[in-house]
Amino acid sequence: MTAKLPLSRDYVEFITELKQRIASARLSAARAVNRDLILLYWDIGKGIVEKQEQLGWGESVVEALSADLQKSFPSVSGFSARNLRSMKQFYLAYSDPAIWLQVVAKLPKETEREMGGIWPQAAAKIGRTTGASAAPREFLRRAVAEIPWGHHLHILNKVEAPAARLYYLRAAAKLGWSRNVLLNQIKAKAYERSLKAGKAHNFAVALPAHFAEQAEETLKSSYNLEFLGIASAVRERKLEARLIERLREFLLELGYGFCFIGQQYRLTLGRKEYFIDLLFYHRFLKSLVAIELKVGPFEPAHAGQMDFYLNVLNEKERSPGDNPSIGIILCAEKDNLEVEFALKTKTNPIGVAEYHLTEKLPKELKGKLPNERQLLAAVKEAIEA
Repeated sequence: MTAKLPLSRDYVEFITELKQRIASARLSAARAVNRDLILLYWDIGKGIVEKQEQLGWGESVVEALSADLQKSFPSVSGFSARNLRSMKQFYLAYSDPAIWLQVVAKLPKETEREMGGIWPQAAAKIGRTTGASAAPREFLRRAVAEIPWGHHLHILNKVEAPAARLYYLRAAAKLGWSRNVLLNQIKAKAYERSLKAGKAHNFAVALPAHFAEQAEETLKSSYNLEFLGIASAVRERKLEARLIERLREFLLELGYGFCFIGQQYRLTLGRKEYFIDLLFYHRFLKSLVAIELKVGPFEPAHAGQMDFYLNVLNEKERSPGDNPSIGIILCAEKDNLEVEFALKTKTNPIGVAEYHLTEKLPKELKGKLPNERQLLAAVKEAIEA
């Protein structure tokens, strides 16, 4: 009979380490399987493209290949004609010279160490048939293997621009987006919003360089809160309450990694109490994130208030090993110059972003759509006719 070990602290630590090691090994194995599958699909797509170019095969070869592969591998899914066409599209999308230009722009910062310092000397030499582009081509081939096939299908079918595809490819891999989160980010036009100037923060001076870059990627220049269904002016408490009611949608809009801690989170200092509108913890930044909601425009006093809250959070709530707490001020509008000066003397990392409750009407349609009264009159006229 095996003796039962007492649940000592050493044993608990040991079994915890073992569990973490096993989970890590299983995750690594799953990633390796996915990487091999994606690279297989890449090679199949590449083979189809090359044979069609060299031998003049038509599209009917895809149907023939599908039938033969499914016959040879009856227990393996993924060889339908539709999926083979997607593999071809997959290869063509990421072997297009337009996307190589995007890769070249990233290589010095992202992959100089990974690629052993290899750097293609001229972007003009980049292309599918150019041997000089082996380094970026291999980098991209490896990069596409970092996310599952279902993610690739979303990107291929819903995103057209090469630069946008590369953005979602890298973001999904780096931030661990699920397929649904990726779809939500595409629908919310995350790439287009990332291009807009207007990310206002002091992360570069308040945080170490490597952490500042991660925090900057987490912050958006604006947040789309259209899902709240608010079309008129509201008080900050009502806006906060609606966000809590639709917490799932709000977490998707914030981005992957945010974990909700509390609403009107109570802080005490001496005999006084203070309340943070919304408090989150970011799993990957390993940092508390305080969010203050402002229904009006940004004011310099908001930065002082947030700086104070972050001081208290760091002193009283931050766990050992956590990074410095981060503040995000969500306001109806902001002036970047005003934000810059308001944050100049703040030692804590603070970002300021706008939120939008409804999609803005395109300029070309302003004044051309009927108002509510005109629309009702037209409907009434149609019914009577």
